[in-house]
Amino acid sequence: MQKPVFKSLKLLAAGAALAGLAGFSTGAAAAYPDHAIRLVVGFSAGGTTDVVARLVGKEISQELGQAVVVENRPGAGSNIGTELVARAKPDGYTLYMVAVTSAINQTLYKNIKFNLVKDFAPIALAVKVPNVLVVNPKVPAHSVKELVAYAKANPDKLNFASSGSGTSIHMAGELFKQLAGVDILHVPYKGSAPAETDLMGGQVDMMFDNMPAAWPHVQAGKLRALAVTTAERSKTAPDLPTMQESGFPTFDVSSWFGLLAPAGTPADVVNTLNAAVEKAISKPDVQKRFADLGAVPVKTTPAEFGEFIKSQVDTWAKVVKASGATVD
Repeated sequence: MQKPVFKSLKLLAAGAALAGLAGFSTGAAAAYPDHAIRLVVGFSAGGTTDVVARLVGKEISQELGQAVVVENRPGAGSNIGTELVARAKPDGYTLYMVAVTSAINQTLYKNIKFNLVKDFAPIALAVKVPNVLVVNPKVPAHSVKELVAYAKANPDKLNFASSGSGTSIHMAGELFKQLAGVDILHVPYKGSAPAETDLMGGQVDMMFDNMPAAWPHVQAGKLRALAVTTAERSKTAPDLPTMQESGFPTFDVSSWFGLLAPAGTPADVVNTLNAAVEKAISKPDVQKRFADLGAVPVKTTPAEFGEFIKSQVDTWAKVVKASGATVD
């Protein structure tokens, strides 16, 4: 009678061991993250991408209970940082704060070493920052319609500033040229600040600038705002019409920022991060801080963000090719 009892005990022990292993496996999967997460930014510290990354990273850290360390890897229009993350281990511990620049760079750069659609797992779009079309007050136009009419009546007379060739601000101007059918000279600067200075001084005529940077100058009467570039009006300037309302139904341009992981990152990790971002940007104090930056929080699923990235790559590819802009 002892043998069956002994055999039963062995079976019970084996079952307990298997249960323990199953519990260990489940615990390991649920433990993400169990150490610090690296959040790479493709630009220098202090810029809009960096500011958004640090704000979002701090909130994700609080949600997940692990440190999120922002690492700046500037260079090649953000391509150095983007490529670094594309080649990183897909375990959820190296993430990228992607911006609209990366979608533009996919076509702008001849020898780009990553594919923004294929080499990354989309996590979440976090915020959008609208641009605004501003002109020097001496330009005889108080609406987009009047600006287009003036440009057509005075070919080669107007020019537009940007923060640099290939930037989203530059490409917004190129898109306007293409849709309006006007010839306006592009004048690139090394950053928005010097461009704004010359715009206010009358050395250049117009610019598609980020709302947070341009709006104080509009309020001071140094620049005139004609339209906001997003599909919806901005809460910062609710009386200002959109480009779509101004006769350009397909014009929808913004600086946007979101989180990516390397392709192959497990779906449960991606979903955990997406939920953390959604909770973070839903907090009233976080939304207020974004509003102070002129940014609008946006909730998306990973799949929705992936489709958004594809559409952005396609949209800017057409604009870049039509403009003739290219970088080796």
